[in-house]
Amino acid sequence: MSDEFDAVVSTVRERVEPDREERRRLRDAVAELTDRIEAALEELPVEADVIQVGSTARETWIAGDRDVDLFVRFPPDLPREQLEAYGLQVGHEVLPDGREEYAEHPYVVGEFAGFDVDLVPCYDVSGATAIQSAVDRTPFHTEYLTERLDADLASEVRVCKQFLTGIGVYGSDLRTRGFSGYLTELLVLEYGGFRSFVEAAADWHPPVEFDPEGHGERETASPSRERDGTSDRPFDDPLMVIDPTDPERNVAAVCSEESVARLQHYARELVADPRVELFEQSEPEPVDPDTVLDAFERRGTTPATVGFETPDLVEDDLYPQLEKTRGGIVGLLERHGFDVLRSTTIADEDRAVVLAELAVAERPAIQRHEGPPVHVREHAERFFERYDGTAAAGPFLDGDRYVVERERQFRTAAALLESDELFDVGLGTTIERQLRESYTVRVGSDVAVLAERFGTELAQYLDPAP
Repeated sequence: MSDEFDAVVSTVRERVEPDREERRRLRDAVAELTDRIEAALEELPVEADVIQVGSTARETWIAGDRDVDLFVRFPPDLPREQLEAYGLQVGHEVLPDGREEYAEHPYVVGEFAGFDVDLVPCYDVSGATAIQSAVDRTPFHTEYLTERLDADLASEVRVCKQFLTGIGVYGSDLRTRGFSGYLTELLVLEYGGFRSFVEAAADWHPPVEFDPEGHGERETASPSRERDGTSDRPFDDPLMVIDPTDPERNVAAVCSEESVARLQHYARELVADPRVELFEQSEPEPVDPDTVLDAFERRGTTPATVGFETPDLVEDDLYPQLEKTRGGIVGLLERHGFDVLRSTTIADEDRAVVLAELAVAERPAIQRHEGPPVHVREHAERFFERYDGTAAAGPFLDGDRYVVERERQFRTAAALLESDELFDVGLGTTIERQLRESYTVRVGSDVAVLAERFGTELAQYLDPAP
C-alpha cells in the first residue's frame, strides 16, 4: 500500500506544482504591482507599505491558481474612514479596471497579467492580538508560516489542498464551510506531511484540538487531544486549531461537522485504496425532468419547493440566509405533520430554491387535540367550554382527558407554504423581503421542471454521496 500511496501522491504533485515559467510570471506580476502600489502611496499624506500575503506569498499555491493578495498597511491610528478611502484610491489607481468588493471594509479586486488580484487595506498593528479589523492578522499568518514551511512541506501542502478540493471541503467560505488555506498549512505543518495528516485524520475522534504554539494552560504530550469537558477554551467546534498568532481565535471555527466527517471518510478511503480520482472534483451528469419524476415516484415521497429570485448578496451572506430559511420552512412543515425526509437548498445567480422531500404530503381533514384531565377543574372546564359545539367531534373523554377532533387548517403542504404561516418562521432577513414580493410553490410532479435549471444539483440530491 505504501508504494501505491506514494505513486498516487507523486502523480498529484506533478499536476499541482507550478512550473518555472508560472513562477516567473507570478514574480514579475507581483513586482510590477508592488511598484505601482508604492508609487500610488507616495501621493498620500500618510506612511504606508505593501506586503504580499496568502498562498502565493507562502509558495503553497496550486498550479493554475491565479489569486494574488496584496495588503497595503496603514498606521494603526488612522481613522477607519481614511483607511477605506486611501485603500480604494490606491486600489483604483493600480487596478483601473477593478471593482470594489466588501468584507469588513471595502477593497479593490481586478485582473493583472492573467492573475486575479485582491488589493486590501489593513492596519499595520504590532501583533495579531492588536487587530482593529479582521484582515489585520493576515500578514502575521504569512510571516508565521513563511518561517516554518520549507520547499518540501510547501509541496505537501499543495497535495493536501488538492485532496481537500477533490473531496469538496477546501474553502472557508460560508457555502463550503471547509478548510481554509491557512488551516490546511497549519495541519500539514503540525503532522509534518500530507500522509501523516490523512492517516491521523482517519482516526480523529472530534472534538479534536491543536495548539501549535502551546497557548493553552495545560501541556499535552500529543499534538492533538480530545476535549474531556474540562477545557477552558471559548470554542465548541468539532476541530479546534488555536491560531498561533492569536490564542483567542480558532482557525477552524468555520469548519462544519459535515466537512470534518467528509475529510475522515475520504482519508480512510485514500489510505485503504489510494487513487488519483480522490484528488479530482467531479459532478454527476445532470438529470432531466422525467428522471426526477421517476426517482421520486420510486421513492414514494413528495418533493415540495419554495422558489424565489436570488437576492443580490455575496455568497457569504446568501448561504447562511438560505440555511436559516431552509430550517424555518422544514420546521413549519414538520409542525403541521408533513414529515420531512430530507431537505436542501439550491441557488444560482438568478433563482434560489428550498427543497423538502415529504414522507407525508396530505393530511386528514381533522386532527386530534388533547385537553387536560377532567380533575384539573379550572383548565378542564375552560377547554370544554371553548370547544363545545365548535369541534368536528367532541369534546369527549379518552381515559381521564377531554379530547376533541377539530378541522385541520392546512391539509396539503402546498396550502401551508402558500399561506402567511410561512412568514411566522425564522427566515433570512433579505430572503424574507424577497419572499414577500414573490415566490413560487411547487409540489409533486411540478418540481420536475426544475431539472431544466438545476439538473446537476438534483442529480446530486437524488444520488447522494459522503
